[in-house]
Amino acid sequence: MGKGAFKVLVSEAYGKRCAITGESTFPVLEAAHIQAYSEGGPHRISNGMLMRSDFHKLFDAGLVTVTPELRVRVSDQIKDKYFNGKAYYRLHDQSLAVMPERATDHPDPEYLKWHLQERFVG
Repeated sequence: MGKGAFKVLVSEAYGKRCAITGESTFPVLEAAHIQAYSEGGPHRISNGMLMRSDFHKLFDAGLVTVTPELRVRVSDQIKDKYFNGKAYYRLHDQSLAVMPERATDHPDPEYLKWHLQERFVG
């Protein structure tokens, strides 16, 4: 599966809504790999989440993660480096807003663990 097919499948699995916020304005939604494709993560729905573009950028930068328990974590680095982040911190420790209907499409805990340990800069 290529990157285009990955986006289509992840978008459909999440009902075209952001996993973190529930946002449904499709032009700002992106399919994010949990374990980066460049670091061995596959193009699988269970290795992806649909995210608003700002959350996708923060996720890739390690400033936001999702725990294996499906809770959002926001790094203190946003406040420390950028002196802001109120819009993000209100979601800290919240459960995901949207999950795929099929359990096989849910974020794989192993990929989430990878992101938490290898990418997140809490």
